[in-house]
Amino acid sequence: MLARVVSADAWRWQPHPEVWFLIAALTGLYVYAARAIGPKAVPAGRPVLTRANKAAFAGGMLLLWFASDWPVHDIAEEYLYFVHMSQHLIFTLVMAPLLLLATPRWLADLVLGDGRVRRVIRWCAKPVVAGIVFNAVTIFTHWPAVVNQSVESGALHYSVHVLVVFTALMMWMPVCGPIMEWRISLPAQMVYLFLMSVIPTVPGAWLTFATNALYESYDTSFRLSGVSVEDDQQAAGLIMKLGGGSWLWVIITAKFFVWANRHEEAERAGRRVDERDVLTWAKVEQELARTEPAADPHHTKP
Repeated sequence: MLARVVSADAWRWQPHPEVWFLIAALTGLYVYAARAIGPKAVPAGRPVLTRANKAAFAGGMLLLWFASDWPVHDIAEEYLYFVHMSQHLIFTLVMAPLLLLATPRWLADLVLGDGRVRRVIRWCAKPVVAGIVFNAVTIFTHWPAVVNQSVESGALHYSVHVLVVFTALMMWMPVCGPIMEWRISLPAQMVYLFLMSVIPTVPGAWLTFATNALYESYDTSFRLSGVSVEDDQQAAGLIMKLGGGSWLWVIITAKFFVWANRHEEAERAGRRVDERDVLTWAKVEQELARTEPAADPHHTKP
């Protein structure tokens, strides 16, 4: 098998106007909605956007630019698969939840409307559906044929990124989505994120222990920084297993302390602890098996 030939000048600047346009368009729409629509949708005296919304949006746009523009995009697409892996983890595990946290309820209601779009998104955001689809897409996008073709085709490459981000947004919706009725309880969130951290270890292990070049598109004649094909794949596998998993465990730990603190405060105040805040497998199964949103004022039957 002949190695694919790439330029030895890996650090040459390559403009990506489509990325700049996307970020400018998203920022423009966000600002326009906040200034022109928000004041009409939000009751007087309440902020249209909170500081947390603004900070999350700024962080999401910064990560989108960092992971999609030169040099990360070009190195990820042409030279090193572990950079490609890091790029996807940024999109799915950091940028996606930030974008949801940046979205206030009134804006989510505006985008989703009251009809079919809302019903479809509601179904896609159910924990079981979202978790299965997200992990299926994760495995699909690491299939050698898909990776090789996406490197060769710009349209396919862009489509894969759109699919990855959309499924990540759905996966995070039960955890930090703007519609509170669609979120599951804290205990269920912890178990849900634990499962999200376990399943990707399968393709991660496959990459880590591979002894041959799995992706023809990354078997290049020029090796950036002298990183071999095998070392590149093993690094990608470790990043997927340890990097992604560790980040999810940080979030799980933070949520556990929030849950424990609420439980302790309720007991100190002599209040009865809500069963939704007690970590039991029965409650977890009930939360994950829910098929209907609770009291969503915008939900309509098909």
